[in-house]
Amino acid sequence: MLMVFCSMQTLTPQALRTGDTIGLISPSSHCAYPDKISQAFTYLEKNGYRVKPSRHLNCIDPDPAIADEQKLHDLHEMFSDPDIKAIICLRGGAGASRLLKKIDYRIIAANPKIVVGYSDITALSLALFAKTGLINFSGPMLATELYEPTPYTEEHFWGMLTSPSYARSLQNHPDHPVTCIRAGKAEGRLIGGNLSVLSSMIGTPYFPVLEDALLFLEEINEPAYRIDRMLSHLDNAGLLAPCNGVLLGQFSNVREVTTEEHLRLQNIFSYYSQHAHNNGPVMRGLSCGHIKNLMTIPIGARFSMEVYPTGAFSFGALETVVTP
Repeated sequence: MLMVFCSMQTLTPQALRTGDTIGLISPSSHCAYPDKISQAFTYLEKNGYRVKPSRHLNCIDPDPAIADEQKLHDLHEMFSDPDIKAIICLRGGAGASRLLKKIDYRIIAANPKIVVGYSDITALSLALFAKTGLINFSGPMLATELYEPTPYTEEHFWGMLTSPSYARSLQNHPDHPVTCIRAGKAEGRLIGGNLSVLSSMIGTPYFPVLEDALLFLEEINEPAYRIDRMLSHLDNAGLLAPCNGVLLGQFSNVREVTTEEHLRLQNIFSYYSQHAHNNGPVMRGLSCGHIKNLMTIPIGARFSMEVYPTGAFSFGALETVVTP
């Protein structure tokens, strides 16, 4: 049986207030478009916040050992700095998983703060929750959304990070219709993120317990056969059966998706939905993933979900995800 560590205590970060300082880090890849970073700075400042870039924000070093030292320095410094109230990642890409065994989780546990990112940042997000119990957020990043966020992305981002009650009822974007794969209602802790990153963490001490979890997954640029392989990995590791429910986000692809490929994906999702615990609900279409209209999702928070055969869907927190 696969054994994984998870903190027994959930840590809830403090909500953002106007005038707070937001720290900026780049635990994954760098951004080749510095104008986007400048635009994101301006956006955050216009919304009433101070901005503090980390010392090595967007640094490029081909030596992973040096790059890791820089990223770890910035992460530890931002958590140690009492003036920093939230930490937002630059972008995804690659590299975050190399940091996990070198992070001083005692610093994070002693200074719980808002952390936001997705894609490759999934590795950091899951590790922070597994090792400290810190609720953190799968959401927009500086160089991918926050330089020019859509109204939907903007509303969910600020609502989630500033209002303790906002997460009680979250609405999908109208462009993302819900498909009911299996109807039902369930409760559990939200665990998930990018499928390829999440599946690569299986068997490590940085993977959270999925017992009674609501598992959410998204992916980009992966054909159906690779998604099948990754879901099979989760299933063979005994990690689908304990989940109370599954929320499939956007499985986007820059290439044209054929009708045959689309049908294959549908069949794959239906197949693995049969392996979830207690015949719990499974839906497809959640507004998470590599998309413009992006929901901000609190990893580790206790949520409820209900999916109806018609595609009607309710989704909301059962506890506070940020403290007043």
